Amino acid sequence: MSSAGAAFRLVRAGWILTREGVVAALPGEDMTGLPKFGWRIAKLLTRGGARRRQRSERLAGAVARLGPSYVKLGQFLATRPDVVGNDIAVDLALLQDRMHTFPRAQAVHAIESSLGRPVNDLFIELGSPVAAASIAQVHVAEVERDVGPSKVAVKVIRPGVRKAFQNDLESFFLAARLQERYMPSTRRLKPVEVTETLAQTTRIEMDLRLEAAALSEIRENTRDDPGFRVPDVDWERTGRDVLTMEWVDGIKMSDVEGLRAAGYDLPLIASNLIQSFLRHTLRDGFFHADMHPGNLFVEADGTIVAVDLGISGRLGKKERHFLAEILYGFITRNYVRVAEVHFEAGYVPRKHNVAAFAQAIRAIGEPIHGQPAETISMAKLLTLLFEVTELFDMQARPELILLQKTMVVVEGVARTLDPHFNMWKTSEPVVGGWIADNLGPRGMLSDARDGLHALVSLARQAPELAARTERLSREIDAMAEHGLRFDKATAKAIGEAEARNTRSGRIALWVIALTLIWIGWKLL
Repeated sequence: MSSAGAAFRLVRAGWILTREGVVAALPGEDMTGLPKFGWRIAKLLTRGGARRRQRSERLAGAVARLGPSYVKLGQFLATRPDVVGNDIAVDLALLQDRMHTFPRAQAVHAIESSLGRPVNDLFIELGSPVAAASIAQVHVAEVERDVGPSKVAVKVIRPGVRKAFQNDLESFFLAARLQERYMPSTRRLKPVEVTETLAQTTRIEMDLRLEAAALSEIRENTRDDPGFRVPDVDWERTGRDVLTMEWVDGIKMSDVEGLRAAGYDLPLIASNLIQSFLRHTLRDGFFHADMHPGNLFVEADGTIVAVDLGISGRLGKKERHFLAEILYGFITRNYVRVAEVHFEAGYVPRKHNVAAFAQAIRAIGEPIHGQPAETISMAKLLTLLFEVTELFDMQARPELILLQKTMVVVEGVARTLDPHFNMWKTSEPVVGGWIADNLGPRGMLSDARDGLHALVSLARQAPELAARTERLSREIDAMAEHGLRFDKATAKAIGEAEARNTRSGRIALWVIALTLIWIGWKLL
């Protein structure tokens, strides 16, 4: 019945997407056969009001009807242009995570259940909700401090959201499995793996303790940074379903006219925003991955405060070296070095030719050097780079795609504050300083120290590694002599899994067929 329920929900979602004109807005002129026939039918079924809207507005209307799970799905797919294409990814990035508020009584119940204390013991006063999104809503409250009452923001998980997400995730997994089974050309996009990543991301985002930990980590990293900070977490009043942090008094960065009227130096704020983001990315390897203007405030002294850290990104040392070297290579027009970095990092298979890859990189870099610096977009550069690398079998790397998406958003915010913003001049102090520290003599010493630590760790594990090698050798000898065998439990599990997949596919196809018959009957 779970498969049947997932199939019904999937059909409902398809019907809403069709009626809101989302399917009809897809580029279908070049399609052939059954897909083009389906696209034409979708155009006929699009309701009149939706026909007059832009594609991004159609998406927003459909998502509003489908619910919070689809808001998160859309925002997640916006970070995967390799899956949905750049144009669709841009439209999905515009989805607004705004939902209706839920009653204060439900919020009180969630707080008391999560923290195990009456709400009156935790807060002097818990006010009404001031903002609501798909996963949680925010209340203003007051707590007692040594210096007197203090204003705080209380983020509370939406009731029933985990169950709703779990139900919709079943539909997403069913769609992904059907796609892999019946659309072989899309298997390279790994739809099931993409859905698994979405499931993991939402599970993390629904545990507010993890968001609190991310806030705490970035607060420590940026303690001495000029002009940037995140709110302080109140750990006593934070649990799985509730996050309490200091209240931020400031102007939202989305209110450009308000910032201008308050007398702020907008070009300075734009520079501070970009340099802060690059500092977090290159120096710390940990960055806020949802830095849209609604999540950024400017305080009275010009300090930028970032909130809502449900989505964050991490870059390892290798990825940071990769990012810095390709940016520096484009600046110095050393395209061969940019190509070599891709091969050294293992991003491009060795079967390809470095010189041919460098030629493709040059096709991106040379047009840039003929433009004024303020018109050059670093985010666009990375987008073009990933498009070219796809031709050379570079596998999609989620951490780099998330970085690209965040850089697109941050750079866009900077340009709304300063239309003549010079990305390269602004980023040079941070990128150049990091390169000097990490790719020069000091960086070589640091790498040597890391290598020595790795050797020491390996030496400590030598006895255990020797024992594992001996066991593996015996198992290989036994396999060579007797062949590969499954135990009864494994064979039974494989059979049950195959039967389940076949049954799910058949149920889904029957549900879809019956629904189409019902739709056709209604239209007659």
